[in-house]
Amino acid sequence: MRLAAHPKSEARRPPARPVLRDARAGDAAAVAILLGQLGYPCSRGDAARRIATLLEDPTQSLVVAEFHGDLCALLALDTMYYLPLGAPTCRITSLIVDEAHRRDGLGRLLLREAERRARACGAVRIELTSAAHRHAAHAFYKASGYEESSLRFVKRLGEA
Repeated sequence: MRLAAHPKSEARRPPARPVLRDARAGDAAAVAILLGQLGYPCSRGDAARRIATLLEDPTQSLVVAEFHGDLCALLALDTMYYLPLGAPTCRITSLIVDEAHRRDGLGRLLLREAERRARACGAVRIELTSAAHRHAAHAFYKASGYEESSLRFVKRLGEA
């Protein structure tokens, strides 16, 4: 017979905290699932190739969040020289939190990490784009201090 843990002993343990780290090739399966949730489905192999491409480029970062042993969020960053400002800028190209972990604070944690990394690279601003139909994401970004600043136009040059 196994005894139940005493409530006081449970209370003494610090709560589990998400761990942020740079992505690795072995994260491909989870990255594929997250990209699918964002509306960009891909296979594990495709995700592995995308991770490898980002890891080879020093201007790119791919950060993942692990929580309770699960990879449950990701953040992709691109730092570039921006001619109009005459300085580097950083763009969040992907921010995805697994549906089961939304409203756990992971999105805010990843935004803070993005801002920290952008400052460390000398970026004078950070920006992101979000599809017009993602109203909840827009409210989240505004509540996090981001503001609408431009209209984006896209012309597809291939299948992507």
